[in-house]
Amino acid sequence: MDMAAKFQDQTVFHMTGKRAGDGLGELSAGYRPALLAAYRNLPRLRYDYPVVLLARDDGAQYAESLSAVIGELIDAVAPRGIDGERMRKQLLRLERELRTQIAQGTTGSLSELWPLAAERAAAGDEKISEILARALESLDVDGDLVDCDQSLTPRFMTRAWENVHAEKATKFRSHVDHLVRKLSDILRAAFVHSQAGQQPAALQSGFGALHDDIFDFAAMSRLVGRNVPKDELPATRRRRIEQALSVLRGQSFYPDPKVSGVEAAYDFVFDNCAAAIEAHRSRLPQLVEVVKAIGVAELEARGGYVEADHDAFFERYDEHSLTPDDLAQFPDYLVCIPPERNDAPQNAALMEMLSAGMPVKVLVQHTDLLEEAAIGQGHFAFGIRSARLATTAMGLGGMFVLQSSVSNLYALRDRVRCGMAARGPALFSVFTGSPADATELPPYLAAAAAMKSRAFPAFTYDASAGVNWAMRFSFENNRHAESDWPVEPFEYADDDLQRVREDVRFTYADFVLCDRRHAHHFAVVPRERWTTAMVPVADWLALSERDAAERIPYVLAVDAGDRLHRVIADSRLMQATRRCLLLWHRLQEHGGINNSHAAQVLARERAAWEEQKRQELEALRSSGAAVPASAVSEAPATAAIAADVSAEAEPPPSDEPWIETKRCSSCNECQNINDKMFGYNDNKQAYFKDLSAGTFRQIVEAAEACQVAIIHPGKPKNPAEPGLEELLERAKPFL
Repeated sequence: MDMAAKFQDQTVFHMTGKRAGDGLGELSAGYRPALLAAYRNLPRLRYDYPVVLLARDDGAQYAESLSAVIGELIDAVAPRGIDGERMRKQLLRLERELRTQIAQGTTGSLSELWPLAAERAAAGDEKISEILARALESLDVDGDLVDCDQSLTPRFMTRAWENVHAEKATKFRSHVDHLVRKLSDILRAAFVHSQAGQQPAALQSGFGALHDDIFDFAAMSRLVGRNVPKDELPATRRRRIEQALSVLRGQSFYPDPKVSGVEAAYDFVFDNCAAAIEAHRSRLPQLVEVVKAIGVAELEARGGYVEADHDAFFERYDEHSLTPDDLAQFPDYLVCIPPERNDAPQNAALMEMLSAGMPVKVLVQHTDLLEEAAIGQGHFAFGIRSARLATTAMGLGGMFVLQSSVSNLYALRDRVRCGMAARGPALFSVFTGSPADATELPPYLAAAAAMKSRAFPAFTYDASAGVNWAMRFSFENNRHAESDWPVEPFEYADDDLQRVREDVRFTYADFVLCDRRHAHHFAVVPRERWTTAMVPVADWLALSERDAAERIPYVLAVDAGDRLHRVIADSRLMQATRRCLLLWHRLQEHGGINNSHAAQVLARERAAWEEQKRQELEALRSSGAAVPASAVSEAPATAAIAADVSAEAEPPPSDEPWIETKRCSSCNECQNINDKMFGYNDNKQAYFKDLSAGTFRQIVEAAEACQVAIIHPGKPKNPAEPGLEELLERAKPFL
């Protein structure tokens, strides 16, 4: 009996989610996707985390990976030779101890945690302790050491904002201080040339106390004070300059620490949108006054203020007159919304705030990407506050949008800073890992799994980056972005302890398997009950509806003892996986991958070109003229002129399947069916990569899906393949 038809309980579970009998096991604690088996002990691995949030601003640098810090330190202090190799090993051991401390919940700066880690790494060896102490003296960076957990995201974003804020503050203070000096010089010069400036006390203060007994400042005042005006400056100009100086010295956006009596600097970091909006509105009048004061000061400093022209302009100047350049001088508001407050009433105006162009940077954190729909068919859904928030904001235009998981934040640190420095609003949508009661995975792995499974892919959209979509949209750091699912090599030992290596795709179903709340959507199948009807989830999704009804989708998982299992998924989970793939395809189109518009244009242009060539050849034959060999070699391989086309378009003499590679339009339909069987050459045109990697059914389906009908199925290799009679009939149009 065919194993595919032996166990009906698997089909029942897949269709209904109900277990019938004892043949299927429950997904208990300790199970995780097979590709995550190698990551049970993160502290022993060198990767991007933890990171050092640098205590001082070093240009655009505000965070550095601990691995990078130790690597740079090794390069700086470890000499070549045996001694250098010994130091390198000790520093790497110290790094592992630091990573272990952080994973255990220890907090502090790198310099604070270094001694304890060094003590553990040295294990009582004084020579090693001395080596590590000398290395600490050579360490030129410091800052809080933070692991990849749910507390990292707001701290990372705040540090990036502080880095940009410090740069803007330095530039603003330099410019304003220069204007203050210029205006002060104007007033000082006017005072010197006025009657008040010629008084004995004023003259004496200009000479200093050293010559008090030499000069008669009263007599000097009578001599130099003749015909001196009471005030060299007109009253209106003096008031204008003094008003500008008062505003510039008393502003609270970037207060001058040297000026006493100035109000404390404004706070620009908030935890909800409503507070940020209210602060912006209340401070807007002062911001307008500061902008006006800067404008007046710049004109006065170069002697260009014309009262007849400028008085009316500045009198009418209000918040509606502010330009993006004006707002760019001032701090942006940073709103870090706690994940549990995403739906709070105070944050209801998020989209309105972004679309209005308010100078705000908003961090929205997500901790749960899996939701049960309240209405409809009860399949998994993606809420507007999670995987679709960033794409919704991107549709508003005119802003900076970044979506990423927390595991990818360090890799996107330059993009994060670019968003913080962008003019206008910016949205950062970050998945910080699943709730602690939902998964056994550490936040880093949970976040990485979400991104890798396409449940929460990474992208950035910068409205100011260029004039077209390709320049504005960046689809970076997604593993195998051109494919439906990332493919990774997986090795394991079989029952005979022989090494087996195969490629495994990491799908949305693998991500859901990490969440114990949805364990009821899975069933563990014992090895003795594995059947040929079971296919990987990714392959099942590529099947036609009719073929999928005869197969059971599964994912590979390992238990707490790292034993390999097949875990089948029910239909509800597969609906969610298919929907996740649909959203991924839409996002791919944003990134220019498998763009349907481009494919349509290419197919239309190719068809027009082929029709033009056909008409030219027909015209040549009708006139009786000889057909040039070049024209024949460029002509399409159609049945009407098959005898005149180059031999490359002729089918092989056997019954082997074949592809007219040169006519391929790169539609990617065949690879979507089976990318192990079908490959692309250097010109992005299809060929058979491995005929043994698929079935005759998949070849026929690829031929039917091909937009330019270049796939010819030949004859089936496996005479026992199910449904051959029907497949041969379907293949006839393509032989």
